[in-house]
Amino acid sequence: MAELAPHELRVLVAVCETGSFSAAAARLGLTQSAVSHSVRGSEAKVGAVLFERGRTGASPTPAGERAVALARRILRLYEVLGAEVRGAAGGSAGAVAGVLRIAAFRSAALHLLPPALERLTARHPGIRPEVRVVRELGAGTAGEVAAGRADLGIATLSSRGDEAEAGAAGLLTGVLAEEAYALVHPVGHPDPKSLPLLDWDENCGSYTRAWWQAQDWIPGATVKAEDDAMVLTMVGRGLGMAILPELSLREAGDTVQITDLGPARPVRRVGYVTTPESAATLAVRALIRELRSEQH
Repeated sequence: MAELAPHELRVLVAVCETGSFSAAAARLGLTQSAVSHSVRGSEAKVGAVLFERGRTGASPTPAGERAVALARRILRLYEVLGAEVRGAAGGSAGAVAGVLRIAAFRSAALHLLPPALERLTARHPGIRPEVRVVRELGAGTAGEVAAGRADLGIATLSSRGDEAEAGAAGLLTGVLAEEAYALVHPVGHPDPKSLPLLDWDENCGSYTRAWWQAQDWIPGATVKAEDDAMVLTMVGRGLGMAILPELSLREAGDTVQITDLGPARPVRRVGYVTTPESAATLAVRALIRELRSEQH
């Protein structure tokens, strides 16, 4: 099979991200016919249809989604090649440079990343972190890494099965911390377990679901909020109780009370997700070291 050249990979990414050949052409400074010719050539080389064409634009097929994800990851290696070589040749902290793309769920971006990034940029002033908050729903932060939109993701690793799934997708994972859940309720409430349960979509992982199902005191009816910060605010207003992990509880104010759930309480495993190629880069390795040192 013939290999795709970098300019062909850029065309595939542009078509996927803009949703049409004409918009991709405008982004890349090419003609629409040149983009169309490039895509047809790429499809011939890989032996699969990569985009469904229609009057409303172009959308990637399953094969196209995979091709675009790999294209982003390959193009990212071209981007970091110079910095990697200079870093290896220079042997100094200042030689590690360039943009470092990070995807993290909200509470990790707020509490886990900042101290690690502070130390990272102090040691390597040339690194420019770009952090995007991604909800842990569907593909979540791991999906951003797999799709080539992030070099490293901070994710919830709920079970060994999650790590096996990540491995099957060609990703590498590592546990950074294990955080216990606690009962959160309005200060001074005489019977907090009688209150409605407040929850949010990202809190429905397997690491809590089995535990919740075994608790006969948790009400069946729940009130859903947008995120864990909103849950805390609602608890503080006396609207219910919640079961939250430690990272979320760092934002608890004086209107809420935290009660330990005992030795059988659920625990959430927080870790990093990256690709094998990104894991070998100097910047990602340096960030993982800082994240690990934050937990010790």
